Amino acid sequence: MSKKHPVVAVTGSSGAGTTTVKRAFEHIFERENIKPAVVEGDSFHRYDRAEMKVKMDELHLSHFGPEANRFDKIEELFKVYGKTGSGNKRYYLHSVEEAAEHNERLGIDKNPGEFTPWEEIPAGTDLLFYEGLHGLVKTDEHDPSKHVDLGIGVVPIVNLEWIQKIHRDAAERGYSAEATVDTILRRMPDYINHITPQFSRTDINFQRVPTVDTSHPFITRDIPTPDESFVVIRFADPQKFNIHFPSLLAMISDSFMSRRNSIVVPGGKMGFAMEIILAPVIEHMMDNAH
Repeated sequence: MSKKHPVVAVTGSSGAGTTTVKRAFEHIFERENIKPAVVEGDSFHRYDRAEMKVKMDELHLSHFGPEANRFDKIEELFKVYGKTGSGNKRYYLHSVEEAAEHNERLGIDKNPGEFTPWEEIPAGTDLLFYEGLHGLVKTDEHDPSKHVDLGIGVVPIVNLEWIQKIHRDAAERGYSAEATVDTILRRMPDYINHITPQFSRTDINFQRVPTVDTSHPFITRDIPTPDESFVVIRFADPQKFNIHFPSLLAMISDSFMSRRNSIVVPGGKMGFAMEIILAPVIEHMMDNAH
């Protein structure tokens, strides 16, 4: 952990909604004039897209487990950045557009589904911002979580997570519901052993809970909307970041406390709640860093 070079990790599985919290952080960084070193979890996969397809067929690997990821590289980056404000990162090229951008920037010739070469994080960033699957992961061999200064979990209840993944895979990748269910089943042991435990190591969890029937997620026609949901926000230690619940309740209409360390907000207020909760936390971290 580092006061001078903080490490912020947002962790959540595929389809969990980490994009919403990433957008909230982007707004905070822009308002506070903070320059982050942004790192995507996909860049720490062990295999590129073509190699992973072969490994899945041969060894039934999933992107959730240690065999398919470089936990050692995540740990090394978090540790080195905390000490020096630098470290090595790379990019996983999701699309033709991303490949074109980085090919031009680096003078390389890579295709979608491949990685760029490792490169050093430029000097002058204020904090490291990781968003992906394994920001708080811990195994017998590697423990990136111990180098994280602020850990955020984004965790819809599992039925909602499955619904979101089925719909996203169909819309973006053309997968059938059956194919996505096969993926969910293959990932389940790694999900239980390597994804779920991370949420007991986070400082704050945002868990979206639908208020409509999702009891059979594999036939649900629609993703529940934010207005058909609540978000349970759990603080591991409210005193660590001087969380003042009466102020939050006053600012977020229709919110309420469900436990002494948990506040519940309407689903449509999730982004707003993230910003008013996280902005003072980041501001406090930056004050301590200088």
